[in-house]
Formats: sequence, C-alpha cells, structure tokens
Amino acid sequence: MAVVSRPNLDEVWLVALDPTLGSEIQKTRPCLVISPDEMNRHLRTVIVAPMTTAERAYPTRVRVTFQGRQGQIALDQLRAVDRQRIVRKLGKVSAKTACAVSSLLVEMFERR
Repeated sequence: MAVVSRPNLDEVWLVALDPTLGSEIQKTRPCLVISPDEMNRHLRTVIVAPMTTAERAYPTRVRVTFQGRQGQIALDQLRAVDRQRIVRKLGKVSAKTACAVSSLLVEMFERR
C-alpha cells in the first residue's frame, strides 16, 4: 500500500485493519481519525476508531450517519495504525458527531 497524505482529526478514512486477533474489528472499513493534528503531523501512526453498521448497545459507541448509512463509531476498538494501512479519504463527520466522540472519549478516560 502506498503512503497517503496526512489524515486530520474528524476525517473518515478507509483503513485496512487486517490482520487482527480475537475480537478486534476486522477487514477494510471506514475509520474516524481521533488523534490530534499535532500528532498526525509528526508520527507515522494515526489513532483511529473503526466505524460499523452493526448496532450494539454499548456505552462506548457513538451513533453516526455517514454517506447515507447509519452505524456506530466503536470507541471500544481504538487502534493506532501505521499510515501504510490507510487506503483513501472518505470524508469528514459532522461537528455534532465530532463533539459527541470527544465528549465520550473524555468520559471514558477520566480518572475518578
């Protein structure tokens, strides 16, 4: 796979996630970039959250409509992927969805 241009926060890219192990989300699928642009500028890895059309009642999922399809952003399946896994840019999520993702990430990693 060719190295692609730099992904940015809140963009959706098609990412080849295989090979995987166990319960990890598989195949080539849309993923939301959640790593900050500062990291994306300097590292060869990008932190992504896979998107899926499988509906799960997990508190770690954010509902999304992207390119006319409804699904979820799986924040319970975060992955750091090398840019070689990135196939192509598909678009960007709405500001509302981006805020929902950020809020849930803060909640997930907040120390109490």
